[in-house]
Amino acid sequence: MTGSIGSVGIVTPQIFHFAEPLTLECNRTLPSFDLIIETYGTLNSDQSNAILICHALSGSHHAAGFHNADEKKAGWWDNMIGPNKAIDTNQFYVVCVNNIGSCFGSTGPTTINPESVKSDGSVNAHSESANERSEPQVYGPDFPLITIKDWVKTQAMLSDRLGIDVWHAVVGGSMGGMQALQWSVDYPARLKRCVVIASTPKLSAQNIAFNEVARQSILSDPDFKDGRYLQAGTYPRRGLILARMVGHITYLTDDAMKAKFGRDLKSGKFMYGYDVEFQVESYLRYQGERFSENFDANTYLLMTKALDYFDPTRDYPSASTTETTEPSIQIESSIAASVNATKEASESELEDTITSLDEHTHDRQQELTALKAAFAHTQCQYLVVSFTTDWRFAPERSQEIVDALMATGKPVSYINVDAPHGHDSFLFDIPRYMGAVKGFLTAPFMVNSQSKSNQEKSGARS
Repeated sequence: MTGSIGSVGIVTPQIFHFAEPLTLECNRTLPSFDLIIETYGTLNSDQSNAILICHALSGSHHAAGFHNADEKKAGWWDNMIGPNKAIDTNQFYVVCVNNIGSCFGSTGPTTINPESVKSDGSVNAHSESANERSEPQVYGPDFPLITIKDWVKTQAMLSDRLGIDVWHAVVGGSMGGMQALQWSVDYPARLKRCVVIASTPKLSAQNIAFNEVARQSILSDPDFKDGRYLQAGTYPRRGLILARMVGHITYLTDDAMKAKFGRDLKSGKFMYGYDVEFQVESYLRYQGERFSENFDANTYLLMTKALDYFDPTRDYPSASTTETTEPSIQIESSIAASVNATKEASESELEDTITSLDEHTHDRQQELTALKAAFAHTQCQYLVVSFTTDWRFAPERSQEIVDALMATGKPVSYINVDAPHGHDSFLFDIPRYMGAVKGFLTAPFMVNSQSKSNQEKSGARS
C-alpha cells in the first residue's frame, strides 16, 4: 500500500477488567485485575490482521498517536506504528497493552488493594494507623512479584477477550522482545510471526548487577519507607533518579555520549564543587528528574526483577553431559604439547586456562541445548534484530537465539543493524531496521518443513 506516512491521530485508551483470579508464578494470586490498552487500525472480519505490541521497562500502552490535540509528545513507538509506517495501521490492527505491575493504568502497586476493602465497600481496618483505617490502601510493596510468563498469560487472556485466536505477529523491543519470545514458547499456536528486537534469551550477570544497583538506589532512599511511601506522604525521588541515571548510561554508548557531550562544561570553566559541571552530568540529572516525575518506584523494582527472572528455558532443562566437545579436545591436545616444555608453575596456569575454556564451552553448549528444547515446539517464523553498538543486550545474545532456532529447523531471519545509539537504537527511525520489520510483517508466511510434515501426518491420521 502506498501513501504518505502519518500519525494514527487522537487515541483513547480502553480498560478491560478481569474478575477471575490470576495465579502467578510466585504462587500468589491476584483476586482480579485490570489491563489498559490502546488499539490502532481496524480488525478485519476474520481477525487475521492483529499485531500485539509488548512494551519495554519504562513503556506503557501509549505506543502511538496522541491522547489529545494539545499533547506535544507522541506515543513511545510512534515512528514504528502508523499509516504506511513499518507497522502499517492501514493494513494491521495493532494492540499495545500495559503490563500488570506497571503504574500507567493496569493493576499494579499504585492501584487499590482489594484486601483493604470489605465486600460491602467499607474499609478493612487491618492497620493501627488512623489514616489507613479511614480509606482504602494501594498495594504498594504488597503487590506480588511478577514474571514475563505472567505478563504473557494476561496478554493471552486479553486476546480471548478481544476475540483474537491467532496474532499475525507479536512484536517487542528489549523487555518487550522477551515477552514476544515467551509468547512463541508458551502459546505456539497463537502467533504466526515473532519479532524480537534488541533482546536476549536471559540476562547476563552484568545486567543483573546493573539492575541490583538501581534497586538498591531506591531501597536505600530514606523516603522509600519500606515501599509505603504513598501512605507516608513521601516519595523516594532521589533513589529513582539514581536508578534511572544508572540505567540510562547502559542504554547509550561511549561514542554517542562523546559525540553529544564530550567533556563540555556547562559554564565553560571548572567550579571546583559537586554541583553540575559537565554537560553529561546535566543531561543525566535531567533524565532522572523527568523519569522520577512519571514513574513509580515499586513498579521499577518489580520490572527489574521480572527482567532478572526471565529464562524461557526454565521449563526445558538441558541434558547434563560430561562429554568433552571436539573443540575443547583440540585445545587441550595443543596446549598439552607445549606444557611438556614449560616449568611446573606454567603447567598450573595453563591447566587453569584449559579448565576455564572447557567450562565456558560446556556452559554455552548447555544453554544452546536448553534453548533448542524450548523452541522445539514453536510454530511461528521469527525476525531477530540486534544493533552493533548495543552493549546492554549485545548482538551475540541475539545470535544465541538465532543459533538455537536454526539448529531446531525453525524459520528465522536475522539482521544486525549498524547504529550509533546503543541499546536505545530500537526506538530510533533507522531505515534499514524499519524496512526489515515492514518486509517481515508483509511477506508471505513460510511453513517450515518440520511443521508441514507434522501437519501432513496429523491430516493423514484424521
